[in-house]
Amino acid sequence: MLTIPQVMARLQLGRSTVYDLLRTKQLDSITLGRARRIPVHSLTDFIRTRLEQGAA
Repeated sequence: MLTIPQVMARLQLGRSTVYDLLRTKQLDSITLGRARRIPVHSLTDFIRTRLEQGAA
């Protein structure tokens, strides 16, 4: 499970862009109490999908 800052660092994107990806369901997350976490497989799937779109 990754935090928002960890996803920001891995994708080299800003906080608002990461939240936009979550809001538009391009990136999945779960909420634990007040904390939002992104499963590692969700980030991997997001990257894989983007790479496939770029290759098409």
